[in-house]
Amino acid sequence: MDYRFYCMTLRMNIDCNGCYRRIRRALLQMQELESYQIDKKHGRVSVCGAFSPQDVAIKIRKRTNRRVEILEVREASPAGEGEGAGHMP
Repeated sequence: MDYRFYCMTLRMNIDCNGCYRRIRRALLQMQELESYQIDKKHGRVSVCGAFSPQDVAIKIRKRTNRRVEILEVREASPAGEGEGAGHMP
């Protein structure tokens, strides 16, 4: 399947370090993600990669057993193409 490169921001409850580790472990297992960033203080998770946004949100919800709310989805260019925007460290 031909997926486009997206950067997506999700809202999740990250109450403790155990929740943080569970979310991080789920993100590391997903091959379609190129980068991710977890903001524990604000309860936000940002992911970038070539994927279907709905599919990734469902996978994260199933693997973490936590509610996932999609806040923003924007199409970006992969690192190395164009201006290099969309790749988060």
